[in-house]
Amino acid sequence: MSFLKAEWRKLAMANYEIDPDILKKYVPFGTELDLWGNKCYVSLVGLVFLNTRLLGFKIPFHINFPEINLRFYVKRYINNECKKGVVFIKEIVPKYAISFFANTIYKENYETYKMNYSFEENDLIQHISYNWGKNNLLNSFTINSFNYLKEIDLDSEIEFFIERYWGYSKFQNFKTYEYEVKHPTWKFFDIKDFKIDVHFEDVYGKEFGFLKNNKPYSVFLLEGSKVTVESKSVIEKNV
Repeated sequence: MSFLKAEWRKLAMANYEIDPDILKKYVPFGTELDLWGNKCYVSLVGLVFLNTRLLGFKIPFHINFPEINLRFYVKRYINNECKKGVVFIKEIVPKYAISFFANTIYKENYETYKMNYSFEENDLIQHISYNWGKNNLLNSFTINSFNYLKEIDLDSEIEFFIERYWGYSKFQNFKTYEYEVKHPTWKFFDIKDFKIDVHFEDVYGKEFGFLKNNKPYSVFLLEGSKVTVESKSVIEKNV
């Protein structure tokens, strides 16, 4: 049985260049950093979960909610196949049960914050805003985009960041959890403008504090789709 079924919608993504040495301690066993243009990136991502089911069940008050995460990109070679995946530095949701299940079963780093989001659109423009905070520190990620969908080109920058169908989490130095994420190829909207006001050091740690004053390399907004997160498997070093 799949661990999670849901819709992921209105995925806002800001991509920042980062020194790969900062990420080395987070790289799970059996994977390696995946680079774009010989440079390493982390992404701030906001999205909306809709119609969420955990292990086939809808949990009351945990069906529709936003998430904000900070992630980076890895790859794993096995049997001449390259699996393109992501690793999460931290995932933030407003629901304690989601954090508990994800941290317990997948050894992810979820935290529960107060959060909200807003979405408005007309024939030409759409507006999406994600807001979250803790200890009186408020954070926001807002995008205004043109309201028409575009296809993702093969071997493009956006394909590098988006076409990721594996998740990895570091359980121990020589033990990794791997899980498959299934969804169709997404489409994206051209960005009109955006605003990011995030206390990166307070939310993600001192080593990520520099992101607050850095301009993103790129910003995307994707429509999203139905998704399925499959049950995990274990990668570990043979003794």
